[in-house]
Amino acid sequence: MWAGFLAYLGVLVAAPRLGVRFVGGLIGVAVVAFACAPVLLSHDAFSYVDYARLGVKHGLDPYVNAPEAAPTDPAFAQVTWTETPSAYGPLFTIATYPLAWLPVWAAIAVLKAVAAISVLGLAWVVSRLAACRGVDESRAAAFVALNPLVLVHVVGGAHNDGLAMLLAMLGVAALVARREAASGAALVASVAIKSSSLFVAPFAFVHTLRDSMLMGRKPDHMAGFRPINRFVLGAVGAAVVFAVAGYVAFGWHWLHAFGLAGENQGRTSHLSIPVTFARLTGIDEGAVRVAALVLFGVAVVWLLWKTWQGFDWIRAAAWAGFGLLLATSWLLPWYLVWPLPLVAVARDRRLAVLLLALTAYQLGARIPL
Repeated sequence: MWAGFLAYLGVLVAAPRLGVRFVGGLIGVAVVAFACAPVLLSHDAFSYVDYARLGVKHGLDPYVNAPEAAPTDPAFAQVTWTETPSAYGPLFTIATYPLAWLPVWAAIAVLKAVAAISVLGLAWVVSRLAACRGVDESRAAAFVALNPLVLVHVVGGAHNDGLAMLLAMLGVAALVARREAASGAALVASVAIKSSSLFVAPFAFVHTLRDSMLMGRKPDHMAGFRPINRFVLGAVGAAVVFAVAGYVAFGWHWLHAFGLAGENQGRTSHLSIPVTFARLTGIDEGAVRVAALVLFGVAVVWLLWKTWQGFDWIRAAAWAGFGLLLATSWLLPWYLVWPLPLVAVARDRRLAVLLLALTAYQLGARIPL
């Protein structure tokens, strides 16, 4: 991991000289290599398959029943969280249902392919955004796709965080291209994969609202929907579609996933920042966790206010994503992919250095429980 991290830093430094094609080739080789490897470290991918098999093979709602409800299922032997119902969005769960008809090994291969394609997609979207924002394209793509935590955990572990952030970044790119309805729909779709991507949407909303207010002051702005209306229509339309699909498949039980995701803050991982700070200082862990959440909330409100005043909304969202990793008491290595693509195009060297430091801090995490 450390050798990979040092190589990663070397590529970031040399990326402008290496060029887009060479860096793109490195990304392709590295992502494909980790996609072809066995599932690494975390066994969450087997949980994805098990939840699908619960619904298709056993007729059980994965938002109500945990994997232990079908202990004889072939996927169960590799599941780590046997007592936990699904904490993922209805779009992801429905999309995984066809995997239940495949052998477990084939279903895992599909999930690894999806994770690899998601990371490659992230690299491509980030490079396109970088070109629009005056950031070196090759460095931005390498910053995301060659990060060792992304390769080992997101691709190697077949986590759905890459897919969720790909949809979120497509929403960011759509908003930059002034396709507000598509942006709203993509951001909602990302949350329907995994709720952790929700931190991006408020900044897109405030930016679009401000843009609409400024346009409304122009006397020649008379025709068509304002940007905020298009954004809201896209978001609400997507939310209705996913809610109806979720209701047809699971009733309203899929809403439990958002509660389960929130309950993660009640858990602790050994290398989370609040837990580490409490351990080093001797301060009560519960007090540190509460203080971290309060500080994060204050920071998000301040960043939203700055966005309303005209601050770069992508940069603000990147800081919010980084702050989320600092505040959570349940920090896992693959969560780094949440802010990573935003930081890649944020045009903020200090934030990029801080995220690289957090990468180094997380390198030692194996199965981080």
